[in-house]
Amino acid sequence: MGKEFDSAGPQLETLLDRAWQARTANFPMTIQFDYPVDTAIISLTGTQCALDCAHCGRHYLRHMIPIGEAADRVAEATPSALISGGSDPEGRVPVRAHLEEVAALHPGRRLNWHVGLIGHAEAEAIAPYVDVISLDFVGDDETIRDVYGLDKTVADYVESYEILRAYAKVLPHITIGLRGGALGHERRAMDKLAGLGLDGLVFLVLVPTPGTRYADCQPPAVTDAAAVLAEARLRFPDKPIYLGCMRPKGRYRTALDPLAVRAGVNKVVSPARSAVRLAKDVGLSVVRGRECCAL
Repeated sequence: MGKEFDSAGPQLETLLDRAWQARTANFPMTIQFDYPVDTAIISLTGTQCALDCAHCGRHYLRHMIPIGEAADRVAEATPSALISGGSDPEGRVPVRAHLEEVAALHPGRRLNWHVGLIGHAEAEAIAPYVDVISLDFVGDDETIRDVYGLDKTVADYVESYEILRAYAKVLPHITIGLRGGALGHERRAMDKLAGLGLDGLVFLVLVPTPGTRYADCQPPAVTDAAAVLAEARLRFPDKPIYLGCMRPKGRYRTALDPLAVRAGVNKVVSPARSAVRLAKDVGLSVVRGRECCAL
């Protein structure tokens, strides 16, 4: 699906209006814009990952602080950290491999763990050092196979989600257009989460990244991404919905972000100026944050 930067059509306009009404009925007239410069991003596996995901290809691990260097590189005043890393062949981040180092980072800091599939033993082990869990949630088996190359199903993601919720607050992440820019799994993911319950929901948008299998793909149309956000607001009218950091920049973000405000999201990470202007124009009070949106 190609990019679309045109004005929203009448159907989307109606959807956005309904989403905005749902937002104003359930939340105060406040929006948070996060600029996460105060959250250290740490990898438990350095640049290593057993998978070669179509949208990542280990690219994003290069920008993280290896856990072995965290003690020296994370400033004492840093208030939070994202604990992430590459996966093993089963889609699991080895969360227990460096638990002692993570435990040393935790005092005085809030920790957001970005984990993959997980079992009870691992979830219980990290629970004392968790403030929130970020879990990528996928809504259909084909997307799981095509993107991650895993022989797993939606049921495996549901199981991990339920396990994690027994130990900590969990914010599922849904990537719009995850399968090469095409929509398909997003509404199914929301269907599953509606039945399971949720504390909040983070949306990302596919970023075609050089060096990955999806490098030559297009992100989903801006209007399609906005429609997913609006549908989420209507599906979960009283739950916090965030537009996270992983989404295309430039003209795409300039077009999408104000539509996200109209769709009733509660937070936007590193928003385009167009979204900041619109928020003020529609009467929202702006709160600025400096940490990961999940925190």
